Amino acid sequence: MSGSIDRRQFLKTTAAGGVGLGVAIRSAKAGVRYSANDTITIAVMGVNSRGDALAESFAGQANAEVLYVCDVDSRAVEATSATVNGVQGTMPKGVTDFRRALDDADVDVLAIAAPDHWHAPATIMALQAGKHVYVEKPCGHNPREGELLVEAQKKYNRVVQMGTQQRSAPETIEAVQMIWEGGIGRAYMARTWYANTRGPIGYGKPASVPEWLDYELWQGPAPRKPYMDNVVHYNWHWFTHWGTGESCNNGTHEIDVARWALGVDYPVRVNSNGGRYHFEDDWEFYDTQQIAFDFEGDKTITWEGRSCNGLPVLNRGRGTSVHGTEGTIVMDRNGYVVYDLDNNVVKEVEAGASEATMDTTGGGSMTDRHIANFLNTIRNQDELNAPIDVGHKSVLLCHLGNIAQATGRTVYCDQRNGHIVGDPQAMQRYWGRSYEPGWELTV
Repeated sequence: MSGSIDRRQFLKTTAAGGVGLGVAIRSAKAGVRYSANDTITIAVMGVNSRGDALAESFAGQANAEVLYVCDVDSRAVEATSATVNGVQGTMPKGVTDFRRALDDADVDVLAIAAPDHWHAPATIMALQAGKHVYVEKPCGHNPREGELLVEAQKKYNRVVQMGTQQRSAPETIEAVQMIWEGGIGRAYMARTWYANTRGPIGYGKPASVPEWLDYELWQGPAPRKPYMDNVVHYNWHWFTHWGTGESCNNGTHEIDVARWALGVDYPVRVNSNGGRYHFEDDWEFYDTQQIAFDFEGDKTITWEGRSCNGLPVLNRGRGTSVHGTEGTIVMDRNGYVVYDLDNNVVKEVEAGASEATMDTTGGGSMTDRHIANFLNTIRNQDELNAPIDVGHKSVLLCHLGNIAQATGRTVYCDQRNGHIVGDPQAMQRYWGRSYEPGWELTV
């Protein structure tokens, strides 16, 4: 039996295991109600990398079908369509423009793994079209977009899950519950980190748009810039025009776990230091960054990002340690370890072998569980593990860290909404962005 068949059977079995019978819900299809046995249909937008894994996972879920594969790269459409066909046994429609899927009344869900500048606009468009949304982190290119998503979810009353999949990891859920129950005393500090060894991106040169790329639609809501040869597909992460830097790209995951574990929302103040130290190239964000977030109630979160020096911390390339008055819990995607104040191991729990420590582009059982949680919530069978209002608060921390770094100043925040106070220049310049005419966001 091939690995792909093993995986397909696993997804169908595990997804079906948590679903009851006969619970009716209102789907994105007007006037139609669904029981747990009816099929939820999905369009996946942006499948060059992470979206390919999402499409495979959605296709493998019980009572789910991927109807559309959408990407501005025709090569990615072809490849992921074949992947989906291999899992679900039916070929999805491959389209360049995801708006064709939004126009189709047979589509219930839009799953978004396009570049960061598309996350909020596509989510809002999908909600306005009556679809539920699974959107990868970060949920917005800037703080204002996160606020708009929270407003849009409430207005259109659809299910919106952010792709911080560790929220659905049983071991992490167990560790956080232990912290909340006082397992390490009063928890007051969380340390988070991400380390990788990325290479340089060079200096981009103007070039002809490849024949396989719809660059106009790739830019979408972002003001127009000429095509350069070192941006598409991945390096857009490091340009402020489209991306959000390593803190939002990977830091979101661990910072989200830390905020969850400490039970905090908006920070009192944020500091950041670092820079682009390792290479000289077009990279506009920071390959080295340390952010400190202070919260009311004497609680602190720190994040250390090293994009170009992958030496692990505590033998983990990424992770979260939560420190309390009676001990420490160290956790990552492979499980957790509990230490007492004498550094003795009190408890150790390992996750399954399919949970990847570093890679967030591929799939795995944690992604499958997160997607199953999303689909079961649409069926009124579950509660979201990462609803958009929760996701926005975690992503906002990452944005605030980047704002503190860009301004070189301590950022102070309003405890009611996270807005920057006492620095109108930072608030005006960094809270939102300008859009290509005709693409302005409205809820």
